[in-house]
Amino acid sequence: MQKGRPTQNKRQRERAQADRRQQKAQRRQASKARRAASPRPDGEDPDLACIRPGPQPNPYGDEEFVLVDDAKKDE
Repeated sequence: MQKGRPTQNKRQRERAQADRRQQKAQRRQASKARRAASPRPDGEDPDLACIRPGPQPNPYGDEEFVLVDDAKKDE
């Protein structure tokens, strides 16, 4: 048997996809407006504010132990 025309389920599925696309576009627009409304202080990214060029300090603070171990290996 052949099916004649698209079923009601297909129409519902397509409508749901269109609704999701529309909601996603609204969320994108809202987040874009929110980001534009909150200016960065001094025009600088706060995540990059304290990073300096060159080697960074070890965030774990165990450099002393590594250096001591390296010195013992050399002896």
